[in-house]
Amino acid sequence: MRHMKLLGGRPALLMVVFGILAGCATAPKPVEMVWPLPPEEPKIKYVKSIRSSADIEKRTFWKAVVEIIVGAKSSARLAKPYAVHMDREGRLFVTDSAWPAVMVFDTKNQRFTLIGLEGLGVLAKPMGVTTDAAGRIYVTDTIENRGVVYDHDGNFLMGLGEKGRFEQPLGVAVNDALGRVYIVDTRKHNVSVFDAKDGKFLFDFGGRGVEDGRFNWPTNIAIDKDGKLFVMDTFNFRVQVFDPDGKFQSKFGGIGSGLGQFSKPKGIAVDSEGHVYVVDAAFNNVQIFDQQGQLLLFFGGFGNRPGQLWLPAGMHIDQDDLIYVADQYNHRIDVYQYLSDNYRARQAAEVKK
Repeated sequence: MRHMKLLGGRPALLMVVFGILAGCATAPKPVEMVWPLPPEEPKIKYVKSIRSSADIEKRTFWKAVVEIIVGAKSSARLAKPYAVHMDREGRLFVTDSAWPAVMVFDTKNQRFTLIGLEGLGVLAKPMGVTTDAAGRIYVTDTIENRGVVYDHDGNFLMGLGEKGRFEQPLGVAVNDALGRVYIVDTRKHNVSVFDAKDGKFLFDFGGRGVEDGRFNWPTNIAIDKDGKLFVMDTFNFRVQVFDPDGKFQSKFGGIGSGLGQFSKPKGIAVDSEGHVYVVDAAFNNVQIFDQQGQLLLFFGGFGNRPGQLWLPAGMHIDQDDLIYVADQYNHRIDVYQYLSDNYRARQAAEVKK
């Protein structure tokens, strides 16, 4: 009754309800953005952005009514996301420098949780995150200087890296076929490799330098379907490609402001067709290359509107070729779709149903 009086009684409540109905009926259409622009055939499409737990948590009409009357509960908001990963079950994992835990946006079950708040798996500054085929979760912690492995539900399993192994672990990737975990150490300028089953250290490769196979402040890593490793050699301004055993294969990129060059490369990912995507925080875009390092397309651009980026960092591409970019200073995860042949086939099949 008290809230009814504050709103002016039953008529005011009805006005609120009708207002919600009207707002739902006139919801703005999603912004349509594609690259390249017509009349060229589009290859990349902007899908949406995720800013907080409210963007994925289930919301009903009556819940909206209650929130307006009694006040909405606060949501967990992104502040400065760094790494992002989507697993095979629709769980979006995000590391954020403002959160001493991994944020988990369960898009299918519409729930939000945190991993690494307590116990042996407690996190201080999580940065890299990925999962394996069994659903285990792998996280790098740049303050505790270790890797941490959790089971599917976020329960601690083991740590990776004995004391002194890491100085600043960052990017992490898993080769399920070989059962290996690869962790990039920015300050040691190398990549350490572990057995995914028992956490045993296997070998490392790299070291500081400009020669082929050596690094200068590497950051992130991606693995393609054949097991090739793509390491973001950030301050050598290049991508280096290795076989699963760390043997140098090739490289591409270079410092500059021209097409196919880098200024502050960060995130890296590979789609289902083997194209290599590189996030550049200085250019505020994503460049796409073929396996030979030839530039095919770029998308993004500076700004805070849909499809634009502001100092982006990590990225991930899932099994459906959805592209996730950690858009740091826009405080969000931006989602794009690579319009692959498989995607077009799925869309055509849906139309026929």
